Amino acid sequence: MSLDIRQLFQATNPGYTLNVENEADRRLYIDFSGVRGSGLISEMRENISFFSPDNPTVQLFTGHIGCGKSTELLRLASELRQEGFHVVYFESSQDLEVGDVDISDILMAIARRVSESLIKLDQIELEKPKGLQGLLSGAAKLLQTEIDLSAEASLPGIGTVSASTEGSFSANLGVPGIGQVSASDQEGISLVALGIGKITARAKNSPELRSKLREYLEVRTTNVLDSINRELLEPGIDRLKAIGKKGLVVIVDNLDRVERKPKPWGRPQPEYLFVDRGEQLRQLNCHVVYTIPLALLYSNDLNQLSSRFNTDPVVLPMVPVCHRDGHEHVEGMELVRKIILARAFPTLSDMERVTKITELFDTPETFDRLCKISGGHVREILRLLNDWIKKDRQLPLSRAGLEQVIRTRRNHMMLAITDDEWALLRQVRDRKKVMGEAGYDTLISSMFVYEYRDAEGYWFDVNPILASAPELQPLT
Repeated sequence: MSLDIRQLFQATNPGYTLNVENEADRRLYIDFSGVRGSGLISEMRENISFFSPDNPTVQLFTGHIGCGKSTELLRLASELRQEGFHVVYFESSQDLEVGDVDISDILMAIARRVSESLIKLDQIELEKPKGLQGLLSGAAKLLQTEIDLSAEASLPGIGTVSASTEGSFSANLGVPGIGQVSASDQEGISLVALGIGKITARAKNSPELRSKLREYLEVRTTNVLDSINRELLEPGIDRLKAIGKKGLVVIVDNLDRVERKPKPWGRPQPEYLFVDRGEQLRQLNCHVVYTIPLALLYSNDLNQLSSRFNTDPVVLPMVPVCHRDGHEHVEGMELVRKIILARAFPTLSDMERVTKITELFDTPETFDRLCKISGGHVREILRLLNDWIKKDRQLPLSRAGLEQVIRTRRNHMMLAITDDEWALLRQVRDRKKVMGEAGYDTLISSMFVYEYRDAEGYWFDVNPILASAPELQPLT
């Protein structure tokens, strides 16, 4: 059966995140830990499950946008669930406006997601969280927003909830495995999830409402933390252990997308959140994994960041397609090839997939050209391939089509590069280093430079798309 060009295009969607808990996605997952420096995800899992299962831990995770962080975090969540932990994974960008974030926003998003997750479980009942409900009631009054808890609202996984503003339910909850249960058995966390969801959904899309909400919550951050810990996390963990779980892990993805823009007083947003307010982010009484902006690794506040959280950030580097001396990285190239072959032929074995290369590409050399020009950036190789498929619209894909896609991508990137930045790129090409915040802001955040790791440590190289630009060629 021949491969369909449209199926290949859909299978290589660069915006799709693999979740290894899904059988279909598991066939597509490639384990890059052997060439990324160490088993980073295994180490993060063991920090929780082996070294500190009963005491709260905080871990920081970062890397280039599109290098596969979400896929690896979903793998971490899956492995922790297999070891008996209850894991709450969520993408913070769904709850927060990444251009304007404060600590109270993050804390309330965590409270909402944990509440919703606990509601879905059998045999989990918590007492009415009076402190959290009081905070929500005050916030609703301040915003002068109609948070109508007497109207029906649908909570993920449990069906319809109906409650009055006084906190009494007028309907039943359908809880998997239990059937119809009186809503009063679950009213506490249900009201928290419902109230936070209604308030934050309105505030997310309105700068004015966000400002009012923060005026109310920020001065009460200590109370917010205390209420979340005392009324939600601690009793929730006790109930989880009572039904055989080992504990609670919260994974907050996409906080690395928090924009590097200054707060009104001039402090960059990432430094403000994770350095100035980092002490509060680590006070949640459960295991937490935060993704953080890669920019913080090049900030003058890096040591202070590590001190705030009592840990160094874990960095997910690119998959190397060459060594720092320029020679091909054989194992890395083999793994990058598997990214494409697995998506094109998910039901075949590795050996069978290799025999199909010429069904996809006019020559194996053309395939290798795609892998090398991607620089080992997972999303970039899929993006290039998608553009290439749209250009050729037939299989096997041609070398001429690939070169046209590369030229187009290079020309678009070059439009944004200044003479000073070309000089910095030449330094990276020669020294394999990036120094300081200016180097990060100019080179890495724009994806002009990629970061790798080997036995000697971290090293950097120019994005291969730019490597053949005239400005980077040796003078003759």
